[in-house]
Order: sequence, then C-alpha cells, then structure tokens
Amino acid sequence: MLTGAQIRAARALLDWRQNRLAEESGVSEPTIRRMEGAKGTNKSLTENVEAVRHALEAAGVVFLADGEQRAGGPGVRLREREET
Repeated sequence: MLTGAQIRAARALLDWRQNRLAEESGVSEPTIRRMEGAKGTNKSLTENVEAVRHALEAAGVVFLADGEQRAGGPGVRLREREET
C-alpha cells in the first residue's frame, strides 16, 4: 500500500506541489492533503490511491516496498532516464 510519506517524498523528488499532483492524478487537492497527513492513505478510496500512484509513476517515480533494495521501510526513487 502506498503511504503518505511516499507520496510526499515522490512529490519532493519531482518538485511538484500538491496542486500539481491533484491536476495530474485527477484527485482533489484536499484528498491529496488527507492522503499525505497523519492518517495516510488507509481511509482513502482505492481508486484515488491508484490514480495518485499512476500519476507519480508516469512522471518517473518508482515505489519501493518495505525492505526492498535495502533494509528499512517503504521508499521512493526516480527511474533512470534513458540516454538519447
């Protein structure tokens, strides 16, 4: 499951504000704020969480599961850009 911390970190990597993520995902800005808040995505509709995930992944974010790559909790990174 996508966490609020992962969404905040992904936005930071992309240098996106919450309104940009709202535009890209089609999810309202108040919903983005709630997802990133203390309660995280647990109370959010699955469709909204997936829309946010899709928008961030389309922009180059890769979500890491708990313990993936290194010991630790869930994380994010940017996909390597292909050289042209």
